[in-house]
Amino acid sequence: MPSLQLTISQYNSPVGVLTLVASPAGICRLAFANEDGTALRANLARVFKEATFSSHPGNNLIQAACSQLDAYFTGRCRAFDLPLDLHGTPFQKAVWTALQAIPYGTTCSYIDLARAIGRPRAVRATGQAIGKNPVGIIIPCHRVIGKDGRLVGFGGGLAVKEWLLALEHHNPANQKANGR
Repeated sequence: MPSLQLTISQYNSPVGVLTLVASPAGICRLAFANEDGTALRANLARVFKEATFSSHPGNNLIQAACSQLDAYFTGRCRAFDLPLDLHGTPFQKAVWTALQAIPYGTTCSYIDLARAIGRPRAVRATGQAIGKNPVGIIIPCHRVIGKDGRLVGFGGGLAVKEWLLALEHHNPANQKANGR
């Protein structure tokens, strides 16, 4: 059985070095600077059986992700348009799809998201699925906050979450669109 090649590349962002991983089908992982590289590879190997890793900055998917991240961090991209190769349970995938519907520059609570997927009593499970989001920022889990408005939980750390929300909130294009 031939092995599946995963391409790993680093992206220097305003919130630290991000690790991007692409399979032939799409972007499958965005890891934050605080994540351990050895654990990342081990997790990828569990999800993608028989995977081999290469570092090829010329990979088209990686280049597209970097271009869209550049646009996002400069306020020119409100939603990502990348092929994704996501592996999770049907429930997790439903949560990840709902996350993508949260508009740029806005937030919602975990209960709001649980309601959005038709599972209002599954708030804790929704939070766990958000925590398993393999491509934070691309799938904007940073837009989910506690029901009391507090910032809670984020794989990149709360300081990164706060920075991303401030970026979206203070984007001049966003303020103009909201009549500010």
